[in-house]
Amino acid sequence: MSAIARLGLLVAAFVLQTALLNAALPTEPEEATAHSSLAGQFLIAAPAMGDSRFEHTVILIVEDDQTGALGIVLNKPMGEQPLASLLDAVGEKTSGVTGSVRVFAGGPVEPQVGFVVHSADYRLPETLAINDRLSLTSSVKILRDIANKSGPVKILVAFGYAGWGPNQLDQEIEAGAWATAEADPTLVFDADRDSLWDDAWNRRTQHL
Repeated sequence: MSAIARLGLLVAAFVLQTALLNAALPTEPEEATAHSSLAGQFLIAAPAMGDSRFEHTVILIVEDDQTGALGIVLNKPMGEQPLASLLDAVGEKTSGVTGSVRVFAGGPVEPQVGFVVHSADYRLPETLAINDRLSLTSSVKILRDIANKSGPVKILVAFGYAGWGPNQLDQEIEAGAWATAEADPTLVFDADRDSLWDDAWNRRTQHL
């Protein structure tokens, strides 16, 4: 089955947006200890990355605290998908809907869950502010608003995410599996996906 055909089966995950997103994101522990969050950073796979799932990936870290981390892979495009198909798959009216969106494989965890990384000019009650320039929403409404030209200016639609348990990501960075860099919205939304890893690697602040 092609990636686009599989996407047609998975896109209904947007119906479950709030509950699934809240379940995926780490929650604050009752007693927090000092932790330097990587939220709003790029996680860039080292050239010698040993996990084939993440070779040459660039990941936007969405949430990172003592309970774990969650990120969205930015450079694994699955293809173009008509907005009408996405909305039709979740039972939304599609009359007059035109245009398409590029869809990405956001990571190996829960590939049935849909996310929209977007510019900070748009916000719903369930929107997560990653930083002052980037946000994430998992909602049918954002798809409707994108179709109606009232959504965010910049978007990246992804299915699935990358996740780490407590301290796991810090240990992988210390082991040299990843470098980090400040997330740049231009790279998130506009950069050529074929050159995104090179662009991000050249900006790294975690030298290996």
